[in-house]
Amino acid sequence: MLHTTKIKVRGYHLDLFGHVNNARYLEFLEEARWSLFEERGDLAWFLQSGLALAVVNINIDYRLPALMGDQLAIETGIKSIGNRSAVIHQRVLKEGSDKVIAEADVTFVIFDAKSNKAVPLEGRLKELLDGMSAETA
Repeated sequence: MLHTTKIKVRGYHLDLFGHVNNARYLEFLEEARWSLFEERGDLAWFLQSGLALAVVNINIDYRLPALMGDQLAIETGIKSIGNRSAVIHQRVLKEGSDKVIAEADVTFVIFDAKSNKAVPLEGRLKELLDGMSAETA
């Protein structure tokens, strides 16, 4: 099941054309990823583990403009898990409709601050990510 985060478009999100600035979507998507980890992952364990998510690639497609006052619903779920990286798929929808505003695939690695390198996705961490899969009920 996908996780959903709701965001209301405010005036400071807009560009000179009166729609959400493209860079703001990166912030919206990050907010939704944090919300996913808070609600469906063990954020306390993760923060104490010395590990961090390091985004290494973001591919985003902008489909429709979002305007002041729009309510957005951001669907987030783990799309795939590899040995050293994983992909989170996110869709920004106009709440209450099937209109896709933007869609993104965010690739990340797990970074260990102690060893200063990416580490394999295994053990407790892999279990947590599996629980955040878009297919998990």
